[in-house]
Amino acid sequence: MNIIQIIPGSGGSFYCGNCLRDSKFVEALRKKGHQVVKIPMYLPIYADEHDLTDIPVFYGAISIYLKQLFPIFRKAPAWFDKLLNARPLLKLAASMAGSTNAKGLDDMTISMLMGEEGKQQEELDRMVDWIAEHCQPDVIHISNALLLGLAHRIREKTAVPVVCSLQDEDVWVDVMQPGSRERVWQLMREKAAHVDAFIAVSHYFAGVMKEKMGIGGHPVYPVYLGVDPQEYPFRLATEKPRTIGYISRMCYENGLDIAVDAFILMQRMRGFENVTLCITGGSTPADSRYISGIKKRLRKAGLENKVDFHDDFEGKGRQEFFSKVALASVPVRNGEAFGIYLTELMACGIPIVQPALGAFPEIVEKSEGGMVYSPNHPDVLAKEWIKVLSSPEKLAELSLQARKGVEQYFDISVHTEEMIQVYQQVIAEKKNYVTASE
Repeated sequence: MNIIQIIPGSGGSFYCGNCLRDSKFVEALRKKGHQVVKIPMYLPIYADEHDLTDIPVFYGAISIYLKQLFPIFRKAPAWFDKLLNARPLLKLAASMAGSTNAKGLDDMTISMLMGEEGKQQEELDRMVDWIAEHCQPDVIHISNALLLGLAHRIREKTAVPVVCSLQDEDVWVDVMQPGSRERVWQLMREKAAHVDAFIAVSHYFAGVMKEKMGIGGHPVYPVYLGVDPQEYPFRLATEKPRTIGYISRMCYENGLDIAVDAFILMQRMRGFENVTLCITGGSTPADSRYISGIKKRLRKAGLENKVDFHDDFEGKGRQEFFSKVALASVPVRNGEAFGIYLTELMACGIPIVQPALGAFPEIVEKSEGGMVYSPNHPDVLAKEWIKVLSSPEKLAELSLQARKGVEQYFDISVHTEEMIQVYQQVIAEKKNYVTASE
């Protein structure tokens, strides 16, 4: 099977779970003998430049931003676009404040969803023409519903089925101004007509998007995120120092301050003086002031020497982080559609303690490799950490179950087969439709 995956990149400045999720599925599909072409949008794909040397980055972040704001740039010569889309310049854009943040990008999001009727029509045609010229796909997979503006022209030009993942779109849309937010959901609802099937990353999020997008009549298949357990060395949590980990973008939305405040509270309890905190996941300049405030808080509490800001969150650096950590939490304020870092942690035998929000209860219940708490307050989180770390037996039990839960329920090989079945179904339905029309 020939598959195209269209993936918006983050530029590598922070741990991008959605980028990692898409790339891991691509690797798994290739291992099963399928041909997969990754097409990046906006920015280079997280930790993946080596795989994309011959493929252009479409909808380059700098170019489309300038064209959205200043009509004069829409008539710029091709060489100017090529200059703006050079990878070094795009990586610089990734490091700019706001480049990966929805706030202030309402008009851009709406225009993108309008597809050929939006201000990026020329770039849409360039992408579709490149696909038609260089690829012969059996199916095209779009990374998320914010890219649904691509679907109509892609189907029109290639005549192949289009599948779209559903993963945390609400996090982007719901911070917009009310008028823009309503318009975006409306456009996503309309553009869903050009998609053959949706794949949600959890049962929880399938329900959320059916309601928000009004797509109850469309096929929506929950397919969990997964990892290859063999890529994650297991070590019993009780064999490690008592280190609590946080792995995600270091920002307010992901609740880093909740984890830090819980750690400060915990340090006031007798018997937990040897507990440390390890933080990784990167950030954007938009997060700089927030992170400075976190570090100031730790200095004021006299705990800066007990907190390790682990800079390298890619490849070997991430594995080093996992080797340090015995317990982990990412107290995302509004929950998530899934959170691939949870499967990475549990595969290493690291129990998770997550707020009872989003898909977290579903993942914990399925794996039995952690605990959930409510409400999402530092004092409640600190109590859960204390409960686990006070009992070596409980910590060991959760550590073993975390690994077992990933092997049983979050093995990417199994979920890749589920995704292939969706591809095969939409391809067969497309062929049957064409045959019946002739």
